[in-house]
Amino acid sequence: MSSAKRNASIDCIKGLACMAIVWHHLAFYGPMSDVAKPLLPGTIEWLGDYARMAVQIFLVLGGYLAAASLAPQGLARFDNAPQQVGKRFVRLVVPYAVALIVAVLLSDLVRSLMDHPSVPGEPSIPQLIANAFLIQDIVGEEALSAGVWYVAIDFQLFVMAACFFAAMRTFKLSDRVRAAITKLLVIAGVCGSLLYANRHAEWDMWGIYFFGAYGLGMLAFWGSRSTRWTAWFVLIGVVGCAALWVDFRGRVALAMTSALLLMLLMRPAQADGTTHAQRLFGRLLESLDPLTSRLQTLGQMSYSVFLIHFSICLLVNAVVSAWVPDIPALHLLGMCLAFGLSLVAGRILYLKVERHVPTWLTALRWQLSLIGAGGGVLLAGQFVS
Repeated sequence: MSSAKRNASIDCIKGLACMAIVWHHLAFYGPMSDVAKPLLPGTIEWLGDYARMAVQIFLVLGGYLAAASLAPQGLARFDNAPQQVGKRFVRLVVPYAVALIVAVLLSDLVRSLMDHPSVPGEPSIPQLIANAFLIQDIVGEEALSAGVWYVAIDFQLFVMAACFFAAMRTFKLSDRVRAAITKLLVIAGVCGSLLYANRHAEWDMWGIYFFGAYGLGMLAFWGSRSTRWTAWFVLIGVVGCAALWVDFRGRVALAMTSALLLMLLMRPAQADGTTHAQRLFGRLLESLDPLTSRLQTLGQMSYSVFLIHFSICLLVNAVVSAWVPDIPALHLLGMCLAFGLSLVAGRILYLKVERHVPTWLTALRWQLSLIGAGGGVLLAGQFVS
């Protein structure tokens, strides 16, 4: 499969996972879903309970792409780990801070329209600072928006990977031996995460809790490029099944399945051009055109949609619950409207902010703006009361 087709496939997968997350939050956080539920009780219940596991797909993809960019052969392809970490932080935090400013302001507006458990309370200065620097869960502060935890975890996992690959460069060994040791240690880390850390909920603020899925993505990348493709495929299956045998978790089953499918779909072309799985997937994508192109576009802007959708859904929930009669069909339409507006807002954030190359100064300015916007909301609330 060509590089362009591989990228298109990954974007389509991201697009589907992004849709699942948005609909999960629409189903899980009412009140529109509460009114609309009689129309589609099974679907809304499933979305509320299980669609959130699409995060596992993002974790696996994150590990896959991290291995591809940082150590495609198992050896660090960069010289400066702090520089890699800094670039990652800036790229994550600029659209993140912009989206949280929107969240803080819209939450303040929604509090005047709706009294509901899904509406965040007035932010505190420590909470704003913690969210601005991606440490809210570590220091025990509430997130300013749903899904913010994932950004912090994604950054932790990237830091772990970059520092680990950089550390392996310091060993005075041949490249072949160092690459082999690197991959063995990643396998050990995946096993440790899946068999121990991921079974203890109190660890869910740390990257090691999620490293099992992230590391499976790394293994999927290395395996798809290896001449011993079958052995890597079996390895991922054995590690995943062992973790499920010890303690069955749906999220682990999905992570393992995602990693195995990535190996099938992303395997480079052989003498015959493509594998059977790639041909089937390619035909599926072609048959779904132009839906495929829309999914690909959504996948490209999935981070921005992920960041801002909850604020948009919250606002639509508030408006519909305040001004629309409790008619299930109308509230179901409201959920569809919220989904559509979330995509529009995500595209604006992507075009205006995310796709531009940020700087440390830009990141700092938006972080300070977030703290300032929250502080302004806090002062306004105290003045009104």
